[in-house]
Amino acid sequence: MKSSLAIALTLVAAPVLAQQSTINVALNADIRSTNPGVNRDDNTDAVVLHMVEGLVGYRENGAVAPLLAESIAVSPDGLTYTFTLRKGVKFHNGAVMTSADVLWNWNRYMDAKTDWRCRAEFDGRTGMKVTSVDAPDPSTFVMKLEKPSAMFLDTMARTDCAMVAIIHKDSVKADGSWDRPIGTGPFTLGEWRRGEFVSLKRFDGYVSPPGEQRDGYVGRKRALVPEVKFLSIADGATIKAGLMSGALHVADIPDSDVPEMKKIPNLEVMSAPSATKHAFLFQTRDALLGDVRMRQAIAAALDLDQIVAHTSNELGKTNNSAIYVSSPYYSDVQRQRYSQDLAKVKKLLAEAGYKGQPIKLVANKRSTVPSFPAAVVAQAMLQAAGINSEIEVLEWATQLDRYAKGNFQMMSFSYSARIDPAQSYNQFSGPKDAFPSKAWDSRRADELIEKATLVGDPAERQKLFDELHKLMLAEAPLIFLYNQVDTAGVSRKLRGFAPWVAGKPRLWEVSFAN
Repeated sequence: MKSSLAIALTLVAAPVLAQQSTINVALNADIRSTNPGVNRDDNTDAVVLHMVEGLVGYRENGAVAPLLAESIAVSPDGLTYTFTLRKGVKFHNGAVMTSADVLWNWNRYMDAKTDWRCRAEFDGRTGMKVTSVDAPDPSTFVMKLEKPSAMFLDTMARTDCAMVAIIHKDSVKADGSWDRPIGTGPFTLGEWRRGEFVSLKRFDGYVSPPGEQRDGYVGRKRALVPEVKFLSIADGATIKAGLMSGALHVADIPDSDVPEMKKIPNLEVMSAPSATKHAFLFQTRDALLGDVRMRQAIAAALDLDQIVAHTSNELGKTNNSAIYVSSPYYSDVQRQRYSQDLAKVKKLLAEAGYKGQPIKLVANKRSTVPSFPAAVVAQAMLQAAGINSEIEVLEWATQLDRYAKGNFQMMSFSYSARIDPAQSYNQFSGPKDAFPSKAWDSRRADELIEKATLVGDPAERQKLFDELHKLMLAEAPLIFLYNQVDTAGVSRKLRGFAPWVAGKPRLWEVSFAN
């Protein structure tokens, strides 16, 4: 099997005319699976969500809207959601979707053997519980909750949950094992060569949601080209060469390359603010970092503005909040932050009894995240403040496994976009015994987050998020650095491509110029 580098170099050398029916998109790593919401990461979600859809999805502005549903009715007590399905929606195998398919999917997701990423979000373990589901007729699906939740539809729309995608039952084999996604999306799975590329083919039977234009994951969603190919290319120099030659049509580019890429005539550099969060995580059960004074000392040792400026090529803005800067919930309280104070560092280290023990900072070298460069700058600052820091560089898959198990002292990590603040806090807050990956194990935080999922009034939610932010700064389970500014190099031969707040490429409504 050829390496991803060899495949990419072949593409770069290929005649440009050979690419005009296929949009080539660079990914910094291969996808993990094609099973929606199972064994997934951000790259996986980005690819799979071209093939599958859920009852609801995010709009461009982060609001939730019907997708496979035509309408949604909520009972006065907030416990019953009735989804009326769109008519004429077809799976990739030609079968017409009905509520029986929705019911089959829900039962599959809630089966522990499926290992769905979001089962805990709906079975009561994290506060929200679906008590029953029903398909009373072919066009109606009913879900009942144990108690009202302002976050129910937002959770249904989450991309890491694959939007609770509705797939045909033939997506799994007779023994229940996974085969391939037979979804309702604008593209079907062509071929997946592991470590090389994923090819998606246009689904000619696709029935687009209503709308005059693209709108997040809803709105108009036509596939305008016969094929989209997502290539796994970890090498930044190869991506740059592919963009410059025209062999690659879309690729995320690191902030450091933006000035150079803007000078390339056949390339347009597009940027959009994102809800993706870059952070340093602490293992609060570590013998050393379990002491909040050590965590606060590390926070006070860092010049965060310098770290952000260095790693984002001055495009990012320091944000210690879990809420992204363009959110309506980003208030004056969210602007409260850590500041470098070396005298405070010295005092806290003495109080904690620190004797120079090493603190290992885990990072990866993916070109499109600041994991490694942020770690390098932070290490220098920690060493200068008297904190012994070592960097451990891992491959992304290995780091993700360590993260999931909570197997680290300190980690330079990125959280994928969450639009609603309660969901953002849910990413990293919760009981470590049940969820080892959680950075913040605080019962008070959990109470506040649960209240935010039940309360719909924005002013009341704002008070909860403000208290959460103050508590998080005090307990320092992690340090948020900044929100990613998504920057893509896009061939000027393409029409219709645009980055957005969810931080994932969308290749529907995208075509080549005539």
